[in-house]
Amino acid sequence: MRPTRATESKPGAGNFRWVICALLFFSVAINYIDRLVIGILKKPLSEQLGWNDSDYGNIAAAFSFAYAFGYLIGGRLTDRLGVKRGLSLFVLCWSAAAMAHGFCGLIGVTDHFRMQYPWFSWTEKGIVWMTLAMPMTAAGFMLARIVLGLSQGGNFPAAIKAVAEWYPVKERALATGWFNTGTNVGAILCPIAVAWMFQRIGWEATFYVTGATGFVWVIAWWMVYDSPEKHRRLSASELEYIRSGQPAVEVMPVKVPWLSLFGYRAVWAYVLAGILAAPAWGFYQFFIPDFLTKSFHLDLQTTANWTGVFFAIAIAGGVAGGWLAKKLLNRGWSLNAARKFSMLMCALAVVPVFFAPYARSVWLAVLIVGIAGSAHQGWSANLFSLVSDTMPKETISSVVGLGGFVAYFAGGFVNKMTGDVLQKTGSYVLVFAYFSGMYVLSLIAIQLLVPKIKPSA
Repeated sequence: MRPTRATESKPGAGNFRWVICALLFFSVAINYIDRLVIGILKKPLSEQLGWNDSDYGNIAAAFSFAYAFGYLIGGRLTDRLGVKRGLSLFVLCWSAAAMAHGFCGLIGVTDHFRMQYPWFSWTEKGIVWMTLAMPMTAAGFMLARIVLGLSQGGNFPAAIKAVAEWYPVKERALATGWFNTGTNVGAILCPIAVAWMFQRIGWEATFYVTGATGFVWVIAWWMVYDSPEKHRRLSASELEYIRSGQPAVEVMPVKVPWLSLFGYRAVWAYVLAGILAAPAWGFYQFFIPDFLTKSFHLDLQTTANWTGVFFAIAIAGGVAGGWLAKKLLNRGWSLNAARKFSMLMCALAVVPVFFAPYARSVWLAVLIVGIAGSAHQGWSANLFSLVSDTMPKETISSVVGLGGFVAYFAGGFVNKMTGDVLQKTGSYVLVFAYFSGMYVLSLIAIQLLVPKIKPSA
């Protein structure tokens, strides 16, 4: 059937679907704000609540471990509950968890938490009982971070499903790109806004305010969102435009058992790269403000401003990494050469982060780390593309889900070890040295496992 004029012209079809995109944008912006508050306030929280670097490392690790599982189950919960209820539930839960950080101020600073747990000891060559000890306030924050991580992990899968309902196929990538910019906006605004609020209303109220924004969002979401077929504000022409650009029957994703994926060498390459390099982004989110504060003795607002600059620099990487690969392909490079050269450039751009602890000025340190963060984003864009380059179509979502789970889970251990290293050495030298080489090592693993990238069938 020949498309109607309404389906051919976006202006004639109406634009209410972009209101939905705006709501998704604000959801991921709030997600990042609630996630990053603790990193900005690490110094005053540690001083007031008696934490050491190991305690903070445990708190950061708790979020990463929980986010790994939230990322894993978020899509399935959304499929079961539907987009409207599913995303509402996720935002309500993480907003309550964000506010719960403030309630930890009711816990006595001198109260302590102790718990024994079994652990394998290489020295003893068997299971031994370890003791986890920390201030009770740190344990309260860990609990809040676990709930935060579990619920925030469902945000992106739910947003992707909303885009699938509300957009024709040709506009889905654009809509996803627009709502995903909310992560960048949230990351830049959070440091500046949180420092300003802390200085005026204290840390407890800062968590209350940032957490409460999620409840406001849920009200707007519940009032505005519905499926296109049921929506009263959607014009008939726009509904026709949306439906005409979608397949008559949406193809349900094939459930591929994870164990079967390990028969592909590309999966091993993707997982190893996730374990080695992916935890760097979690480190940047939760430890960069502390690094700047300790290295240059900055006050909270100045630290926040420079942290915002770091995230602003990092934004460019995802776009630049994808642009470089596309440019090389257009110039006649093979897929293998274009993809791996782009990843090599990103990996080499991270290496100078080794020198960040030795920078004599804050602007130089932020520039070095910002370039590394930008290179991480470019690396990630090409690593995701590596999956679609090499894997059968029906396995891609499963591979990405597996890789995301493994990467965030590995990030939990890295955050824990970062806190322990800082506690013992008081320096970020070893941490930056570690990350400076992980991308090159990851690329070597990719080359050994996938010597030549061949487009999947």
